[in-house]
Amino acid sequence: MLNLTIRIKRNDEVNGKRLEAALIDFLTKAGISGATVWTGVDGFGKRGKSIVRIEGLALNMPMLIEVIDEKEKLEPLLTDIKMMVDDNGLVTLHEVDVI
Repeated sequence: MLNLTIRIKRNDEVNGKRLEAALIDFLTKAGISGATVWTGVDGFGKRGKSIVRIEGLALNMPMLIEVIDEKEKLEPLLTDIKMMVDDNGLVTLHEVDVI
């Protein structure tokens, strides 16, 4: 099995739609078994700090989309996923043992 991890920010968009929603729709239509979207509270990367705090409210938080599925199902999707994410995030892939 493979673990696909996509790191983006909450305000990232593709074609006028929030990127995490577009990715979840794409993964669902592709028949992926499941995905989880995690919201972070702080972070930084090549685009700078991922958070702005205004009186306890956090904006543009880091997000992580995690998918675990079969190699044969995920590999054909990687080019489209990378095109959607573009320079807005980081896509990683590694093998995992599911027990």
